[in-house]
Amino acid sequence: MSSGYSAAVPDDTALIDLLGALAYGELTAFDRLAEDARMAPTLSGRAALSGWPRVEIGHYRLLADRIIDLGAIPEEAMAPFVPALDGFHAMTSPSTWLEGLVKAYVGDGLAADFYREIAEFVDPSTRALILEVLADSGSSAFAVREVRAAIASEPALADRLVAVGSSARRGGHQSDSARAGRARRAHRSCSSPAPGIYSGSPR
Repeated sequence: MSSGYSAAVPDDTALIDLLGALAYGELTAFDRLAEDARMAPTLSGRAALSGWPRVEIGHYRLLADRIIDLGAIPEEAMAPFVPALDGFHAMTSPSTWLEGLVKAYVGDGLAADFYREIAEFVDPSTRALILEVLADSGSSAFAVREVRAAIASEPALADRLVAVGSSARRGGHQSDSARAGRARRAHRSCSSPAPGIYSGSPR
């Protein structure tokens, strides 16, 4: 089913690349959150996470519909980004519930910052879609609350969780580099580019 977004955009190939990367991120987020929910040590934690995979797959479908609107096949648009994103998740695979929360908070935050920067350089309908998909569903606040509570009751956890966050940050930057070339094409394709990350200016 079509999402209803207008297909009249500059350089559709560049936008398809950008949306393909984001779509695969949402698809892997669906899988990851389902796995994280099963590691939850309490029923309340499991229940809190159980609805988020549904949100992620809903985001994926919005992006897939937009890719179809642009005349492409979602699976083909996502394919170039599978190795980088799968590699990131393999390298930062959590062994506990709390590690999964820290990885999600750090990794997802980096990816969201990246896409929000790029969204400034694309057409309004695509920008609206990207920002809709990136809207926080409450998972960040939940992760912070759970991790803080765990460290308060067991301070020895802090060092390990900091290490997990650092690993996710390093892996996230490497994963972003695999998307950046195609994102630059989307940036250059727009008729009125604004100063931003590619000019080295601060946010």
